Amino acid sequence: MLGINAIQVRELSQRVTDATGELAILKDINFTIPLGQSVAITGASGSGKSTLLGLMAGLDVPTDGTVILLDQDIFAMNEDGRAALRARSVGFVFQSFHLLPNLTALENVMLPLELAGLEARGLAQAMLEQVGLSHRLDHFPATLSGGEQQRVSLARAFVQRPALLFADEPTGSLDEATGARIIELMFSLHKEFATTLVLVTHDLNLAAKCARQLELHAGQLVESKT
Repeated sequence: MLGINAIQVRELSQRVTDATGELAILKDINFTIPLGQSVAITGASGSGKSTLLGLMAGLDVPTDGTVILLDQDIFAMNEDGRAALRARSVGFVFQSFHLLPNLTALENVMLPLELAGLEARGLAQAMLEQVGLSHRLDHFPATLSGGEQQRVSLARAFVQRPALLFADEPTGSLDEATGARIIELMFSLHKEFATTLVLVTHDLNLAAKCARQLELHAGQLVESKT
């Protein structure tokens, strides 16, 4: 993948219709993210941050425009094609962890490897050890603290060495001290694996840790800081 961009967003718009008429959530968004860069998407609540993230990941389909993800036009694919691309190349970290409650920490991290048909247990155990959870492998999410659950989420996101990591308010459910440790760990893994990091946050101090910041205001890209 040498020499290609991680993401190209081209003339991206998203509109929805409700009882009051048509609402523009995103309007003609354009930007490019090189491979390996860390980018924060900032803006007030309702500015379109999470909608943009979902479109970049191919989780939703835009009204207009497209996204080129790792040199592939994701909206020229069907949903199965987009899902296969995400499984191969994309990791996710969410505010609410999204761990499967009936699986242990180890089994949660093994799952994406198993779905990809890869040897799972050894890689998952090594990744959990790397995030400091070697003593919690057989624990279920309900028995883990919020910070431990988010570390399991990070291990699951990074275990396949994804080219891209999308993080949506990854510290939103954590206290300040725990959140700071999670962010330090996430950026350490991003650098170690040269993963392109796209981070949605309302926290400007967190955004400042990224190499670049994109600000949304009322669905429009109004500022780009490097």
